[in-house]
Amino acid sequence: MQFALDPELVDFSGSIDSLLAKSDMPSVIRSWAAGDTGPGTALWGRVAETGAAALLVPEEAGGAGATAVEAVTALEVLGRHAVPGPVVESVMVAPRIAAALGGDSDSGDVAGQIAGGALASVAAPGISPLAPDAHVAHYLWVVADDEVFTATAGETRRSVDRARTVTTPTRGGRAAAHSTVDLVNHGALGTAAQLMGLGQAMLDMSVDYAKQRKQYGKLIGEYQALKHQLAEVAIALEMARPLLWAGALAIAENPGDPAAAVRDVSAARVAVADAAYLSARTALQLHGAIGYTLEHDLGLWLTKTRALQTAWGTQSFHRGRVLDTVGAGATDRAAGAAR
Repeated sequence: MQFALDPELVDFSGSIDSLLAKSDMPSVIRSWAAGDTGPGTALWGRVAETGAAALLVPEEAGGAGATAVEAVTALEVLGRHAVPGPVVESVMVAPRIAAALGGDSDSGDVAGQIAGGALASVAAPGISPLAPDAHVAHYLWVVADDEVFTATAGETRRSVDRARTVTTPTRGGRAAAHSTVDLVNHGALGTAAQLMGLGQAMLDMSVDYAKQRKQYGKLIGEYQALKHQLAEVAIALEMARPLLWAGALAIAENPGDPAAAVRDVSAARVAVADAAYLSARTALQLHGAIGYTLEHDLGLWLTKTRALQTAWGTQSFHRGRVLDTVGAGATDRAAGAAR
């Protein structure tokens, strides 16, 4: 079976890509890192106008009522351009929490505000304990034991990604009941989509650089060893992409049973994170030391990739989820055969 996106969805992602391509993203990211989040939040407002922030918000709450497939498509583009801020939390996780809050929330129409571009940050103790960029978030929540709690930001510290701050939030009052597994699935899948975009962007940067940089009178892209390295990155990303779509489809097809999507979401998260990290390592090796300097744009993508490696669960956590679900399936099959 061949998986192909609808033309409308391709056009939608293309519109976001066109917007961000014209926005001088390196300047926006550097301003955010320097403490001036104005350009970044203004850009997020324009992204929200495309409908990206409203994708998972129900139609009755003013959203698009879309599925994880559409959200992943948008998040890959946002990752490709390294958009700063709590992007995954706002696009993937906050709409699920807003739906659980319903229309009687003390905070008002949360779903409507999220759809309109209000930023949200979320932490899940034991899995993803650090809330990103809480200082720009309209909403800050902690999720644990199938409950959602309001929260206040604790001490803020800078991530390895200079355009990202993290905090361990202090849990407040109970806000709603919602499956922690569901929220982790959405956070992990959204992070995988971001990493896919980041990995592809760094591969493109590396290929462009290899076509321009000369060493010993020869373009470095003509050296066979470098061609092989770039090909390995391209293969890793393309092999991970079907797993990303499988994770999105698993969530979309099992909205009331988040446990059914655990294996596919975690498999996607592991494969995409590994591929993105390979892309980052290869890009740095190909560019040399200049690629990690503050002056070179590649460093902005490298550090974001490194920071997201542990967002919404580490690699070992997600490998464990895959192993547990596969092991449980094997046990069930053995029990069925015994009967």
